[in-house]
Amino acid sequence: MTVLELDAFRARARAFLADPATVAVAPHDYGAIMPPELVEEGRSWQRHLYRHGFAGISWPTELGGQGLSPEHQSIWLEEAARAQHPPYVNMVGLVLAGGSIMQFGSPEQQLRFCDATLRADIVWCQLFSEPGAGSDLASLATRAERDGDEWVVNGQKVWSSGASISDYGILLARTNPAAPRHRGISFFLCDMKRAGIEVRPLRQMTGGSEFDEVFFTDARLPADALLGPLEEGWRVAMSVLANERGSTGASVIGLERRLEALAGLGGGALPPVLRDRLARLVARGQTFRLGALRSKAGDTSHAPVTKLGISELGFAAADLRADAAGAVSMLGGSEAGQLVAAPAGRIAGGTSQVQRNIIGERLLGLPKEPPAAEQRP
Repeated sequence: MTVLELDAFRARARAFLADPATVAVAPHDYGAIMPPELVEEGRSWQRHLYRHGFAGISWPTELGGQGLSPEHQSIWLEEAARAQHPPYVNMVGLVLAGGSIMQFGSPEQQLRFCDATLRADIVWCQLFSEPGAGSDLASLATRAERDGDEWVVNGQKVWSSGASISDYGILLARTNPAAPRHRGISFFLCDMKRAGIEVRPLRQMTGGSEFDEVFFTDARLPADALLGPLEEGWRVAMSVLANERGSTGASVIGLERRLEALAGLGGGALPPVLRDRLARLVARGQTFRLGALRSKAGDTSHAPVTKLGISELGFAAADLRADAAGAVSMLGGSEAGQLVAAPAGRIAGGTSQVQRNIIGERLLGLPKEPPAAEQRP
């Protein structure tokens, strides 16, 4: 692989994304998670990418991909970010589910799911978090018990993006309750249309229902729904979540766009106190941008810093926009919507508290936070 080859691929991707036929079918850049109301547009978009050779760029050709390198995939993510088009139908399917099946799946599972996922014949959701196991995922209580050639699943999942419109979900369930917390967990490919699975939309304070809670009541999955070794679901899940890192270049492009919009707030007519807050926010955002640019390819050590910074920056920016618009903004409009939605950024993709723990323990070498039981008086 040479620089010329990468440059040629970048030029091809850029031309494809600018083509009027592509622009005509591309949804707006909704980010990693496809909104439920865009499911048909998302499927059409993914199939357009598949037909033109931009789906599964680094996936093996025998599984429907393009057989190119991770560098090619990073270029695609960057160019899609510049064009403000989604790079794929949804991150759960094309990154988490696809990555886990390619790494841990049997040949039969790979043939069954990979190409169908690339063609958007299968849309995926993530079934990890529970009411009592969010950031502390090892506390999950959903159980899967073997009954002949089937697994019987009982429990509840929550904050599952797009579960109501998904065909399959990647599911973590406890298969050995007697084992230590991080053990005895297994990873399943769950058919969301199975009897005993109920999906209930969660209405957010924004008025939308992008997330769902999922209830399992004696839901039966076939034996071959198990992905990877029995009782090693934690290892599979951690490998899956590592795939969520994405491209630094694409993250930087998105951050640059946010900072440009933020810098133009008020058209230069803000009161002095708000101008000072604005200058501080833009300067803070630039430090995150420069830090991300300095990180080496494949180095994810800066990821929690960037995640924490962008989450807190988004919250502060929404607060500033509302203050700049005045009290009338609280009656409705984009400023009110952004302010109400902003707290979710501190939770989604790993809470700000968890990111601070990771930074302190893994980057700064501070002592680990004591278990919750030891913190009680």
